[in-house]
Amino acid sequence: MKQFPEVKKNFGFGCMRLLMTEQNEVDLDNFKTMVDRFLAAGFNYFDTAHPYIDGKSELAIREGLVKRYPREAYVLANKLSAFRLEREDEVDPFFETQLEACGVDYFDFYLLHANSEEEDKKFRQINAYEHVKRFYEQGRIRHIAMSFHDKPEVLDRLLTEHPEIEAVQIQFNYLDYENPDVQSRGVYEVCRKHDIPIIVMEPVKGGSLAMMNDEATRVLTDLGGSPASYAIRYAAGFDGIFMTLSGMTDVKQMDDNLSYMTDFVPLNETEQAAIQSVVKILRGQNVIPCTACRYCTDGCPMNIDIPTLFKRKNELVQFTQQEAMIRRRYENVLKRSGKASDCIECGQCEDICPQKLPIRDLLKEVAAVFEA
Repeated sequence: MKQFPEVKKNFGFGCMRLLMTEQNEVDLDNFKTMVDRFLAAGFNYFDTAHPYIDGKSELAIREGLVKRYPREAYVLANKLSAFRLEREDEVDPFFETQLEACGVDYFDFYLLHANSEEEDKKFRQINAYEHVKRFYEQGRIRHIAMSFHDKPEVLDRLLTEHPEIEAVQIQFNYLDYENPDVQSRGVYEVCRKHDIPIIVMEPVKGGSLAMMNDEATRVLTDLGGSPASYAIRYAAGFDGIFMTLSGMTDVKQMDDNLSYMTDFVPLNETEQAAIQSVVKILRGQNVIPCTACRYCTDGCPMNIDIPTLFKRKNELVQFTQQEAMIRRRYENVLKRSGKASDCIECGQCEDICPQKLPIRDLLKEVAAVFEA
């Protein structure tokens, strides 16, 4: 399997869920502190994309990392988001904008973003593979990779057709390992078949595996660590995984992650058994498996904050003693968002959803619960 000597350790900083101020800007002081602690602990892999925080993630990278550290101090991954493009002549300007926003001359890893059977049609339509190979030949990216959301057989085809792909980023966590909608296990096995290095995204499933109900949480905290620690260590312990990303928000999360990833140890048998107990508990709940990637909100004609409304419904299931507070929080969301019942069922959110959720039907359920 290919090695990447510039990557120091197997844990990466995902810059998708950075702490925001009341003015809806990235809290740069918080981010700078996290960057400093991350690098001081011996880690150096940072992951971003233009859609993350509506472009503000890239700008935070420039201000909090690039301007403060020499280029050789960090490894930076960015992505070609074809769902933001319509024509081939938009690819080069998009790439140039990303380099400028991040303040760098090259990206260490450049990923074809959220690839799938449908998205591959778009990539081919705009000749994305050819453009990315040209960026590589020019030295403006060091490694070609892709993030992937689809079935194992689609990934098998893509890796066969595109030997230039050096790594694949997949959704991989203990709740999705046998999930028939996500098929993490099958996708992982295709990567192993092609001997391709794996980057893990969503090891904590958008934070869901760190904020479970009391019963599931207690199973893990009784072992002595945080729920997030067991989720990340579970993912990082598989063969072929060279990088596990965590979308950390604040210094507390950073410190917790560094405490067990600095000297990484895979889960032991007792911890693995506890994970399986948690899976049984969680599968018995009626929660929406949304990871809050927020792809669905981009361009929603009714301005519905779909992930947050789904989160409120999940909270009613997971935290039954806090119903009044959760309902007030739902009403607060509506001060800046459309209601669930405002959905006009255009379906564009379902087309882009990596989890393949039936969003239109789920919004009806949310409306029934909160707006009756």
